[in-house]
Amino acid sequence: MGGDSEAHSLYAAPKGERHAQDMQTGTTKGMAQVSRPASSGTERVSAMDRLAARWLGRVRAPLAITSQPEPRSLGVFARGQQMLAGNFLVAGELLQAQGTVPFDAATPEAVDELQGFAWLDHLAAVGDRPARDLAQAGLADWMRRYGRGSGPGWAPGIAGRRLIRLISHAVFLLQGSDGPDQTAFLRMLAHHATYLSKRAAHAAPGLPRIEARTGLLYAALSLEGWENRALGVVTALTRDCDSQIGADGGLATRNPEELLDVFECLGWAGQLLAENGQPIPDGLGDVMGRIAAALRCLRHADGGLMRCHGGGRGREGALAAALATHDALSNLPPAPAPERAMGYVRLAAGRTSVIADAAPPPLKAAPGRAHAATLAFELTSNRRPVIVSCGDGRSFGPEWHRASRATASHSTLALEGYSSARFGTPGGRRLELTDGPRAVGVEFRHTPYARAVALSHDGYGESHGLEHLRYLDLSADGRVLSGEDILIATGRPAQKRFDEVAARMGGGIAYALRFHLHPEVEASLDMNGTAVSLALRSGEIWVMRAEGATLALAPSVYLEKGRLKPRAAQQIVLSLRATSYTSQTNWTLAKAHDTPTALRDHAQDDILAVPDL
Repeated sequence: MGGDSEAHSLYAAPKGERHAQDMQTGTTKGMAQVSRPASSGTERVSAMDRLAARWLGRVRAPLAITSQPEPRSLGVFARGQQMLAGNFLVAGELLQAQGTVPFDAATPEAVDELQGFAWLDHLAAVGDRPARDLAQAGLADWMRRYGRGSGPGWAPGIAGRRLIRLISHAVFLLQGSDGPDQTAFLRMLAHHATYLSKRAAHAAPGLPRIEARTGLLYAALSLEGWENRALGVVTALTRDCDSQIGADGGLATRNPEELLDVFECLGWAGQLLAENGQPIPDGLGDVMGRIAAALRCLRHADGGLMRCHGGGRGREGALAAALATHDALSNLPPAPAPERAMGYVRLAAGRTSVIADAAPPPLKAAPGRAHAATLAFELTSNRRPVIVSCGDGRSFGPEWHRASRATASHSTLALEGYSSARFGTPGGRRLELTDGPRAVGVEFRHTPYARAVALSHDGYGESHGLEHLRYLDLSADGRVLSGEDILIATGRPAQKRFDEVAARMGGGIAYALRFHLHPEVEASLDMNGTAVSLALRSGEIWVMRAEGATLALAPSVYLEKGRLKPRAAQQIVLSLRATSYTSQTNWTLAKAHDTPTALRDHAQDDILAVPDL
């Protein structure tokens, strides 16, 4: 990029419309603490954001796009085809429109996704003339309705996300356009870049701030006249990452999928710097290394993430691609997954992974998204999730969202009618997690024959005088997970509280251990009611047995992002009653003896299939 940029530009404004440019730049241990996000749980447009977007809307167009980064956020071909047919499945909401993009969604999540131009990735994946016509029509409609700074898409994080896609897909969007349309497009890019130069620092901490900075970096390294701003943007991005990413590579929100989104953004920024011959600062490289290690801890054997605190499993293949990008940029061999990161612990052996929530919920960083999930775990065998949580119900409405955050929606112990953390509506606002476990214990107890961890939390201390202790033991070959769950009242005050509550409840406190199953797991209870067989699509058979508890199968749901409706599933329920100061049950989940250790999984999923349409 330099004085002869006209000859090397990808797209330039017509000569008669060129201008000289004179725009001025104007929690828990090991996790970074961030300020409380906007109360809605999604990034909202503040009055200052809106004012800045409108006042800065009259900037002059840059001379050209001098370099176009390759699109990094991959779309789904089948999604693009559905959009061409008029069906837009956006954040669990089905919108229908012919010949344009329907920006009028009902839920905040769908609005944010549309305003972030995620739909553009899917249309670019199709890439033919009809897809380009629809993308250009959607862009023209957006510019007409929101291009001058109005509407819900001018929060800095969303604007940064949108700018990344606009620059990455510039060739696709501008193909066949005339001079005035190209000038209008370049002016829109300059508007976004100028807006982000003023408001990126005011984006909500975490992912929105990183997206805003990354979008601005894309502009600085792609738009002529912005080259001298790149160093300042990279410095600010590094500073933000250092302050918001903990020493263990985690975010204060404890949302694994959000951490992956941050990591993807940083990977794109690193690739962009490398493509432009600029070094990745040591500080930024160090942050990316810490996040990579944390994500390896949070990754199951099938490549999906632990689903907790509002996060899903991540887009298919996104985590593997992001880690591969990081490894290529760092030029270092992949490091082994740590056993603990961002408040989670991981046990892994023989292609079986067990990941458990082993920290208090993020009451300060994400009270509106946090789950009462302390000591809940998930288990995956090879490519097949087995034990899961119900997931996050936010995209299915407020009732599903509330239910999904309760302890009973996770694979752990819950007292009847109670969660391990308390929900409330402070100030009459949205439902938030207001209190929860304060002391969570973690102690690894590995042996030559097993990977094991002892966990505890005091979330039922004040309400019932009880502490929950959980011991998980995964055999060295990954074929057997043994568990022990204990409720104990320790000390006279706790025992007195237990006696009071037990007396009101007829001499004992009912509780249950729940093991939610993935929808593709076929479960059957034996005739004696002493064991449950779990058949996976791979052909594996797992068997659960328990001591001192009533074993039963019950309905459950699997709340999967991107679907219109919850998926029906089952759960194993161990019902018990605490009648003394100590109540204990032991259980095992083991592969059947005739299930081979090395089993070829022939069952193939249709990676192009899109559900519910």
